[in-house]
Order: sequence, then C-alpha cells, then structure tokens
Amino acid sequence: MRILADVAVVIVAVLHLGFLILEMFLWTKPFGLRTFRLTPEIAQASAGLAANQGLYNGFLAAGLLWGAWGGDGAYPIKLFFLGCVIVAGVFGAFTAKRSILWIQAFPGLLALLAVIAAHRA
Repeated sequence: MRILADVAVVIVAVLHLGFLILEMFLWTKPFGLRTFRLTPEIAQASAGLAANQGLYNGFLAAGLLWGAWGGDGAYPIKLFFLGCVIVAGVFGAFTAKRSILWIQAFPGLLALLAVIAAHRA
C-alpha cells in the first residue's frame, strides 16, 4: 500500500512540474496560449505573474518528491505538501477557473487519502 501511496504522490509532483513548465516557459507560446485561452497581449502582460505561480508549483513538486523519497519518517511532509496542493487547488477553482479543482485538488486529495491509508495499514 505504501508503494501505491508514494506513486500517487509522485504523480501529483509530476503534475506540478508540468504546471511549472506551462507557467514559466510556455505561457506566451502557442501551447500556453491555447491551454490558458489567452491572447498574446494578455499572456505577455501577465507572464511575470505566471512565472511566479509556476515557481510555487515547482516548490510544491519538490516537497512532494522529498516526501515520496523520505521513507517512513516523511509522513508529515507528505501530509503538509498534499494539503498545500489541495488548498491551492480549491482556491484556484474559486478564484480563477473551476477546472483547477479537478486538475489539481482532486489528484492531491486522492494521493492524500492513499498516504493516510498506507500509514494506517
């Protein structure tokens, strides 16, 4: 069960590395424009904010990977960073785009439940 939980944590980390790449490097590129439904002008004007947001997603990914490779003693680390992912996803769903709830918060919640179940087993 612990391996399944750690795989779930790594999947969430990979999602956040993807968010980092999208927000830091692809925001003003055609793929980023399509993904976020932005005009080139709006993307250019908000590129600094997107890069900052991407950096935060990178920190979440780093914390999740730290937890996944931290062994049995990393349970609190996993809880903390998955909790941050969930809170950020819920906040993003209410303030930016509802789909963030499913793209970010829901995978984080599933991973959190797996981590808790593995810890109790």
